Amino acid sequence: MVVADIAEFLKIAPAVRRTPHRYLWSSYDPEADVLYINFKKPSRATDSEMTDDDVIVRYEGEEVVGLTVLHASRR
Repeated sequence: MVVADIAEFLKIAPAVRRTPHRYLWSSYDPEADVLYINFKKPSRATDSEMTDDDVIVRYEGEEVVGLTVLHASRR
């Protein structure tokens, strides 16, 4: 991995620090072009809502526990 690639990953550090639990797990499904971001493990979403820009916000009670980003490669 080249240094420029590392710099791109470091850009997420401020966002991770602002997450509810200070953790972030992610996985990408290239076949579905979906990025899954979880702020809590284990998380058991009890509700969800889709935003106008095709992001599904997942809740456990009132707490945001993750995001599902549709069409991830186009962002």
